[in-house]
Amino acid sequence: MSVSENEIYVDEAPAQEPVYYRFQFRQGGQQFTGAGPFPGLVAGTVVMVKTDHGLEPARIAGYSPICGCHGPKGQANHELERVAQGVELEKFVNLAETEEIAFKVCRSLIEKHSLGMHLVRVERFFNGSKMIFYFTADSRVDFRMLVKDLVQEFRTRVEMRQVGVRHETKMIGGIGTCGRELCCSSYIKNFESVSIKMAKEQDLPLNPTKISGVCNRLLCCLTYEYETYKKQRKNMPKTGKKVKVDGEQYLVKRQMPLQDAVIAENSAGDDVVLKKDQWELSQPLKKDNPEKKREKKKGK
Repeated sequence: MSVSENEIYVDEAPAQEPVYYRFQFRQGGQQFTGAGPFPGLVAGTVVMVKTDHGLEPARIAGYSPICGCHGPKGQANHELERVAQGVELEKFVNLAETEEIAFKVCRSLIEKHSLGMHLVRVERFFNGSKMIFYFTADSRVDFRMLVKDLVQEFRTRVEMRQVGVRHETKMIGGIGTCGRELCCSSYIKNFESVSIKMAKEQDLPLNPTKISGVCNRLLCCLTYEYETYKKQRKNMPKTGKKVKVDGEQYLVKRQMPLQDAVIAENSAGDDVVLKKDQWELSQPLKKDNPEKKREKKKGK
């Protein structure tokens, strides 16, 4: 194929590989994972992040491993658009001050209207189109007059959003009994239902102070190992069942899933530990059914 002198071929620049970072929209808030073609960003750099309602500024917390991240691209939850410019940096600094002022104003208006609600946090969109006021309340609250006053004060759309105590703790943050940052404020996005059954399955003490979190609800971490315990117990001899091992009868008193063992009472009344290689070969003994005995007697 001939090439004329006027034809110029330019190789397309190779697409730069995305770099993954952890970032926060608010100081001390939950960290998210974002990706963008910006290598070498140091902690504290302000970047613009794509969200459902437009660009929002966020502060880089550090690099993030891509493994375990989920999103539309299968790697990150957010896309980093660019590093924040001069004006955007000023607005980002003023954003926290504006939210703090709005918090104080709203709290004073709540007292003025004698509303039974507790203000948790205020968030203002970077473009100024909306403000969200998060609150907790024991019952339904009529906040129509409060919204009217807030709209007049800040001249923007106002949304009142009621949250539960678990979401309140997620927003405020804190340190758990384990000595680490609360799971809900560090990485949990959606709360799973937690039941007392999970604590029982893991042989945990049913003392509310020991299995409850800062929010006075059951610990979220009770869900972490629940399925493992449940799976382990499934193939083990059940508590209260009689089994026969090496010709001797035992009454199972307790399962120990992590050790793959059970505590059982022998015929002499002593508690012994049956390991996996023992209880796997055990033979379950059927309990005598008193009703069947009566039926047999009647038949005779």
